[in-house]
Amino acid sequence: MSTTDQPVPATSGPQHAAPERKEPTYLFTEKQVSEKSELARRFLDTRTRLNATVDKANNFLVKRFYNLDHNTYLEGVLPAKTKELMGLVASACLRCDDCIFYHAIHAYRLGVSRAEQEESLNVALVIGGSIVIPHLRRAYELLEELYG
Repeated sequence: MSTTDQPVPATSGPQHAAPERKEPTYLFTEKQVSEKSELARRFLDTRTRLNATVDKANNFLVKRFYNLDHNTYLEGVLPAKTKELMGLVASACLRCDDCIFYHAIHAYRLGVSRAEQEESLNVALVIGGSIVIPHLRRAYELLEELYG
């Protein structure tokens, strides 16, 4: 039997090395963002307070979900900036103001320009339709405070 007649081992598809994941490098701290924007400060303070309440429950599944969320936005094959803009678009389409603020603030902290955020919100408007407009207004108010 020649080597060409040997059975080929079954594989589950192409083998790829797992992408390295690492914490993104932020240009601004949450404290700096809070000092620049009253809207961001209120959002971040409320989020911190409410997360502390959730943490007291010590819920395993919530912790698992938070971990999954955190790891999703790490640097990987896609840059963290891109992921935050994707999160911004999805949040606007889903009409979640808290999520919009979260992703807009993190995108700002990563050095995303106002023009990049606005263009991302344009995508959300086209995908989500006119119902996104009230959320777009609040997002623009935050962007005005952050970028001037």
